[in-house]
Amino acid sequence: MKPTRLLLLSLATSLAFLAPAGGYRSLAADSGPDPGQICISVARLLEEGHYSKRKLDDGMSRQFLANYLDALDFNRLFFTQEDVDTFTSKYATALGDDVLLGNPDPAFDIYGVYKKRVEDRVAKVKQLLASTTFDFTKNESMELNRSKAPWPKDEADADRLWRLRLKGEYLQEKLADHAVDPPAKILSRRYDQLLTDLHEQTNEDVIRDFLTTLAQTYDPHSEYLSKSDLENFSINMRLSLVGIGAVLHSDDGYAQIMELVPGGPADRDGRLKINDRITAVAQGNGDFVDCVGMKLDKVVDMIRGKKGTTVRLQVIAARGTDPSQRKIIPIVRDEIKLKEQAAKADLIERDNPNGGAPLRVGWITLPSFYADMEHSGEPDAKSTTTDVLKLLNRLKQENINGLVMDLRRNGGGSLDEAVKLTSIFIKKGPVVQAKDANGVIHISRDRDSTLQYDGPLIVLTNRLSASASEIFAAALQDYGRAIIVGDESTFGKGTVQTMLEIGKFIPFLGSDPTDAGALKLTIQKFYRVAGGSTQLRGVLSDIKLPSPYDHPDLGESALKGPMPYDEVPAAQFDKWDHPLPIKDLRVRSEARVTDSREFRWISEDLARTKQNIADNSISLDEKVRRQQMADDKAREDQRIAEREKHPFPADKVYRITLDNVDKPSLELVSNLTGKKAAAAVDEDSGDDYDDDEISQADKPEAFDPIRNETLNIMGDFVGLGAAPRTASTITSVSPGN
Repeated sequence: MKPTRLLLLSLATSLAFLAPAGGYRSLAADSGPDPGQICISVARLLEEGHYSKRKLDDGMSRQFLANYLDALDFNRLFFTQEDVDTFTSKYATALGDDVLLGNPDPAFDIYGVYKKRVEDRVAKVKQLLASTTFDFTKNESMELNRSKAPWPKDEADADRLWRLRLKGEYLQEKLADHAVDPPAKILSRRYDQLLTDLHEQTNEDVIRDFLTTLAQTYDPHSEYLSKSDLENFSINMRLSLVGIGAVLHSDDGYAQIMELVPGGPADRDGRLKINDRITAVAQGNGDFVDCVGMKLDKVVDMIRGKKGTTVRLQVIAARGTDPSQRKIIPIVRDEIKLKEQAAKADLIERDNPNGGAPLRVGWITLPSFYADMEHSGEPDAKSTTTDVLKLLNRLKQENINGLVMDLRRNGGGSLDEAVKLTSIFIKKGPVVQAKDANGVIHISRDRDSTLQYDGPLIVLTNRLSASASEIFAAALQDYGRAIIVGDESTFGKGTVQTMLEIGKFIPFLGSDPTDAGALKLTIQKFYRVAGGSTQLRGVLSDIKLPSPYDHPDLGESALKGPMPYDEVPAAQFDKWDHPLPIKDLRVRSEARVTDSREFRWISEDLARTKQNIADNSISLDEKVRRQQMADDKAREDQRIAEREKHPFPADKVYRITLDNVDKPSLELVSNLTGKKAAAAVDEDSGDDYDDDEISQADKPEAFDPIRNETLNIMGDFVGLGAAPRTASTITSVSPGN
């Protein structure tokens, strides 16, 4: 890191002699640092400190302008091509220079036009709602995602698009299972809210969005945070807020679930999913408040609340085929407890159809790579590696035949913990390489030759396994130490960010350096010990299993402007002594997957999702939509009936936590039975709990087809001779084939 620190130090010195060019509109009403100075500092830090070291030249300026217009008008409905042509002629090659000279006028100029277009459009929408009776028998359709569509040619073209959009929104509310109010009232209030939020935008908000767009023109993980953003970030880091444990972002007017905090109330509840969209929020048994089009911070404020109170969310499911289909999810607010985010384990015992001792598999679920940074080095400091070792030692006492490390939905965390955890499973050697902006490669190594576990090992991942998870999985794959099972690949985030307080780079600020906000800046890229980057490509599975998360809308490749994949020379390392029988295991697994009812359904759902994304349109014929909804319901009912007819396999599962790891006896997890078993399928299967029939208090342990097949793979792994203690091959356990 030293070269980067020296670079930033020299940059701070050079920035001290720069001043804004002047001529931009006065922001005298705002207290705090000059926005022109903030623009200069952010632009220079990006040019000199970002990993790519790209200059804010004409090419970057054009991309910056295009990205800013898209950031303001994601679905290309407010600006017309005439507006875009005007902005292009004024700013296409000048925008970068303006920022470097400290002139924020273009941000306010473009935003001012956007504000006027929204105000005019809302007036037309309100008039259309008052004067039009929509005909839902016509063969019309609406384009769902216009982010890559041409801008409307002119106002008349925009009017045509908006008539279809408003008709689609009206039909969506008309068909909604849990309507808050009549459609016209909902939509009128929704567009009133859009205007209110628009008028509440401050100069700080405009500059923040403008500079965040600039940062994300370099890569999607760089970001400018305003003073207010920093304050919220600090509160979240202290975990002093009470809520549901979900990270939201704005997507075409919806508050969309971007991440579920491991161990949080929503994660424990299990019904809220990644990419679900929140349409309304209610407090306890109170009335729902429509939140489509509402500013994200207002939605977050409604969801937060006092510990122990209930918030109800009305949600459009990510995997739903029709946005009018909603589900209501009540969640009790709670603090995010570190204990709930910790590693936990299961001891799974299943019969050996060939006779002999049962197969005993250790299953460690790791939600994140956590570490107690404040007490690092102290004996009782919380750490991923320490906790996993406790669980692993107990599993070894139980004479496990193999171990699965479950990293599904593990978004990463501490790099140091990823390196330390890898060291449990290899003798010694390099774990990950990192290259900085100057091309200097740093290697993180395991220097301890002690091996804590040398038995059969599988690492289970999916598209939501990111960053530190990818480092751990990639290292074990490169060493030939573990078999990677899961989605086609992991997320693909192979970059490192640092947080820089902008005030430290502004001369004579004379106030708190956080007043000017901060820049989250990408400064390094990760590389595997074999040389390839985890960036963009992620970690490819040795054995791929069908999964509802395995589609192009998830992962680094779905983000705008990701940094490219590349390679560095491989590090020197010794591969594992025993070659893994990956080819044989893959052939056996593929045969089971082909015959599996659950995987067939997952594949069908995934194909339907991909087709919906490709079609990018939805019918505005009410009869067609109702038939589609009826088909969806019939499909769900048929699957439940099929599961009742052919029940799931029952393994003996003993739960091991950090609280009971030293106790002489282990907790037996109840098996699924009857109708609840048929309705309860893990989220990775693509189906949700039947909320009307299974209350939260009575929700059973869910069947997970991916977990089941991973256990089948482990049985084959053991049976092929990877573990001498097991005398015979374990055949598959598969439901309803």
